[in-house]
Amino acid sequence: MDVIRNFKISVLVLLDIILINLSIVIGLFLRFSLDEHYLQIPVYYMTRYYNTAVVITAIFIVIFYIFRLYSSLWRYASVNEIVSIFFATVIATILSYIYGITFNVYLPRSIYIISWMLIMLSVGGIRFSNRIFWMAYFYNKKERSAFKNILIVGAGASGAKVVKEMQKNKELGYYPVGIIDDDKYKQGKYINNVQVLGNRNDIEKIVKQKWVDEIIIAMPSASQSEIKGIIDICKNVKCKVRIQPGVNYLLDTDSPLGSIRDIDIEDLLGRAPVMLDIDNIADYLNNKTVLVTGGGGSIGSELCRQIAKFSPDTLLVLDIYENNVYDLQNELDKLNVGFKIKVLIGSVRDKQRVDEIFSTYRPDVVFHAAAHKHVPLMEDNPLEAVKNNIYGTLNMVECAHKYGTKRFVMISTDKAVNPTNVMGATKRVCEMIIQAIDQISNTEFVAVRFGNVLGSNGSVIPLFKKQIQSGGPITVTHPEINRFFMTIPEAAQLVIQAGAMAKGGEIFVLDMGQPVKIVDLARDLIKLSGLEPEKDIKIVFTGLRPGEKLYEEVLMAEEGLNKTAHEKIMVGTLSNIDYYALLSKLEDFETIINKNPKEVKQALMDIVPTYHTIES
Repeated sequence: MDVIRNFKISVLVLLDIILINLSIVIGLFLRFSLDEHYLQIPVYYMTRYYNTAVVITAIFIVIFYIFRLYSSLWRYASVNEIVSIFFATVIATILSYIYGITFNVYLPRSIYIISWMLIMLSVGGIRFSNRIFWMAYFYNKKERSAFKNILIVGAGASGAKVVKEMQKNKELGYYPVGIIDDDKYKQGKYINNVQVLGNRNDIEKIVKQKWVDEIIIAMPSASQSEIKGIIDICKNVKCKVRIQPGVNYLLDTDSPLGSIRDIDIEDLLGRAPVMLDIDNIADYLNNKTVLVTGGGGSIGSELCRQIAKFSPDTLLVLDIYENNVYDLQNELDKLNVGFKIKVLIGSVRDKQRVDEIFSTYRPDVVFHAAAHKHVPLMEDNPLEAVKNNIYGTLNMVECAHKYGTKRFVMISTDKAVNPTNVMGATKRVCEMIIQAIDQISNTEFVAVRFGNVLGSNGSVIPLFKKQIQSGGPITVTHPEINRFFMTIPEAAQLVIQAGAMAKGGEIFVLDMGQPVKIVDLARDLIKLSGLEPEKDIKIVFTGLRPGEKLYEEVLMAEEGLNKTAHEKIMVGTLSNIDYYALLSKLEDFETIINKNPKEVKQALMDIVPTYHTIES
């Protein structure tokens, strides 16, 4: 590659030498064609030209080198390169004139002006003809899409590595046209021959000037709020936007380009990292036997990853679906975590299997994440929601109480608040079970309530991405529908933190921030894919699905909300629910639904007074 590059530079230098001297000679002809010596240059001036040609040529070539006219890729030339050619030729011409005056070998001043104009036009023309050729070629060929102008945001070590790898692996089809950084000291400087062109406020202008195809944010150590600010600017330009992940992820990869990913909605939320009370968490997890139900799911598997950081004695992962937990087991094994990992296949609905697990392993702490959570599917299959969510939870809490589990943390949902669907109603019953059994048990039973989790199985974001990849349309149920969102790691970390605060009977409510309109998420994802909403990708409103609310809530009217020691965790007022009375209702409920499954919703309303269907 260096041989080819040096050859191209040599050819360009040779062309410049020819053009510089040809321009001077043509300048002499034009100057003296204006008087009686038509097309005849006086011998006196031709002698001066011959005697000074080498020095003048050398002056121009050196200045051209200083102005990087031999290090730019001219197929991507733009306004900056025009400016460089202008100043390089002006300075070289002035220095040539100063040399002539100093050594009394000057030519008429008009010669310098004419030759400067000719040199600037010819040298610039040669270079920009390359740009014109490639533009004409690529814009008339499908191959154009394989060559991308890249703007890098971040002039730190990560940005420099991205630039270097693009230049080293040209077969990838990336060409870094510039770098953005808010540090004034870095602006105007060069990193691996790529200039820092401005700050974040210049992004829109530079995208147009440099024909940018894609923006890469290479700031792995930046805060979430800082990243969000940059992404908000990038949403205004028609470019695909990608990002380098955090520093911790980069430690696991040798390739900065290989680690770059598409922008996710969690990047748009700009939520600050969770600060954990490490000591309190370690106290209840370290060297303990911890059981996670639904351990192969999105929340359950992330709970396992987070729990692994606190060195339990044994991590029990229970799930009915073996493929996901098998992958999780392999992932944790690779980390050499130093504790025992036991994968258990079974259903929380199987009371005998649950009892067998508790009697064998005697878990100290249980995180109960197993549940059916898909709202429309549970509306169509209400009996399955009841069996899995209500009676599965009942099996778990009874065994935890029976075998002396120290702490039991159940994952709940904002849909349990004034539920309008079967899934939410069953999760509210689960909360009631937790609060009721806590009053008769030495086990500390608590629930943690939060909203939608970005990227979880069945969430809207993966669906939107698939719809964009297939060319649309994106389907949204209603233009006004909104939801609370948080990331999977954030939810898992706060669940574990809430478990450390548990005294028994609480429903902890996680701070979900502000609700987000689903249609706004759809538009942002389209824009960050380099596309235009409604023009490139249509958005179609399909109507609310059965049991679906426009707005979710996190608190019921009768629940007060108190602060805890953690700013992102609140706790509701404890409820006084009689366990045996509730158990009697659940026994009657089981009899009714087994005889007539169609009465599931009505029977749920009898147990959960706040439950009502949208139709009712």
